[in-house]
Amino acid sequence: MSNLAKLEFAALDISGENYLSWILDAEIHLDAMGLGDAIKEGNKASEQDKAKAMIFLRRHLHEGLKIEYLTIKDPSVLWKNLKERYDHQKTVISPKARYDWMHLRLQDFKTVSEYNSAMFRITSQLTLCGERITDEDMLEKTFSTFHATNLLLQQQYREKGQQLLRKSSSKRDQASSNSYVKEDFKKEKEEPHKNLAKEHEQGKGEASTHTRTSDIKCVKCLARGHVVS
Repeated sequence: MSNLAKLEFAALDISGENYLSWILDAEIHLDAMGLGDAIKEGNKASEQDKAKAMIFLRRHLHEGLKIEYLTIKDPSVLWKNLKERYDHQKTVISPKARYDWMHLRLQDFKTVSEYNSAMFRITSQLTLCGERITDEDMLEKTFSTFHATNLLLQQQYREKGQQLLRKSSSKRDQASSNSYVKEDFKKEKEEPHKNLAKEHEQGKGEASTHTRTSDIKCVKCLARGHVVS
């Protein structure tokens, strides 16, 4: 039990039933430790980083798997072998998750929190299998499974949900627009200064030319400011 308490996340079970969540946790932790490249094929990680990554991965393996892969010392090889062995879990989990998603109904749960918990569990499984579920999909799923006696409430919630989504989208667009406005404003502020500096330089040049001309003496009358034509 003391060893289990030290693990950052659950060890990979020998059955592979938690493989999809395990690889996600492993990748996140390895990236956080700066060891993410060590599990990539053909990587150029140092021997020290490979050893650290290997120690971390082995700590999060079932005891039976540790024995099976005892001779493997390269983390990228271990990662590849585990993927070849357990990646088929996607083909097992995905159909069930799709089925659960299709038959998910708000009216089948006693509380909203239980429904939300089931929804996020299913969407997480679909996401791990490479399928994308958007916020719009989740809202529509919820609204469409209201009980038939709550059609008015369903319509009200659907309209409110669409307003929130539009507002959220508008905020993202506004943030993007503001970045462009700020950049343009910065350019507009800088442009007058550049023009003033340019005019100032031209003025200095003209003044300098005028000064030099006014200093010239006429060779006939010895007066300044003009020359003999």
